Amino acid sequence: MSDENGKVDFSLNVKKSSLTVGELFSKNSEAFEVELLSGGDNLDRNVSGTGLHYPGLALTGFYYHFHQDKIQFIADMEWHYLDSLSAVDRKACLDRFLEFKVPAVVVTAGREPHTEILESAKKHNVPIYRTKLSSNEAGKRIQQYLDDYFAPRVTMHATLVDVYGIGMLYTGKSGIGKSECALDLIERGHRLVADDIVNIVRREDALVGTGSPLLGHHMEIRGVGIINIQSLFGIRAIRLDKKVEAVVELVKWDPHMAYERLGITENTIDLLGISVDKVTVPIFPGKNITVISEIIAMNILLKYNGINTAKEFNQRLLDALELKRRQRMHE
Repeated sequence: MSDENGKVDFSLNVKKSSLTVGELFSKNSEAFEVELLSGGDNLDRNVSGTGLHYPGLALTGFYYHFHQDKIQFIADMEWHYLDSLSAVDRKACLDRFLEFKVPAVVVTAGREPHTEILESAKKHNVPIYRTKLSSNEAGKRIQQYLDDYFAPRVTMHATLVDVYGIGMLYTGKSGIGKSECALDLIERGHRLVADDIVNIVRREDALVGTGSPLLGHHMEIRGVGIINIQSLFGIRAIRLDKKVEAVVELVKWDPHMAYERLGITENTIDLLGISVDKVTVPIFPGKNITVISEIIAMNILLKYNGINTAKEFNQRLLDALELKRRQRMHE
């Protein structure tokens, strides 16, 4: 639901995910190429931070701004620093380090962890993993997974279509014609992303929409039933995901409502903290929503290229009025 300022409250739908160390590495053991070396009885620790941490300074005893809530990487520098210490100093260093109850420690590049780190990890119940991957590659894969897992997301009752490369999210009451509009657009060569259920995730400053894995690219058309868009129109009629660039709200025509006539006022809607262009289209029997949708998409493309038709037309009117005013002054 939206308020008069175009703000949308999806707080009840936003998934606030939690993730344990065990889930993170068991689900991605092949992708991360990891093996558990110690701490198998304490894999229920939550991974609360999306970033990774290289504790080089922390191992030397400098714990200011130490990110203890993040997964710790024993990479090349950390491993060689530990290797340079005596066994006694190494044990004292690792005891201080693992007292912080970090979620887990990952030893990279297939290195053999020192005996002291395994002993200290057992003492403090900290899971120790080893990966064959380099620090950069392992960090990249784990970071990408965490970024996607913890990204703000919402599930909407809507339809998402790629129209001329613009991701258009159709919203409106059930039965208003979102699916029928999408079907007509597909018949004209545009591409369906999702119908009925759209999962939207925020990735940095962009909103990316996908469909439900269960529904796939099926669509319900009232009076016809369930149809398979890929089977009917081919692989070119679908895509797996698309950036959401405009929200098109379909509403029933109300003669008492004042709808946008000039397009000078740019309406937006807030989705997961990102402002998205919003167009409200009143519908009634005989109105060609498909062509209007294509015009909306082409207008957005023009704006991307610095052309705002409504503002240019308005400026022409203002210039014409100013010219007439000056002419009257000289009469």
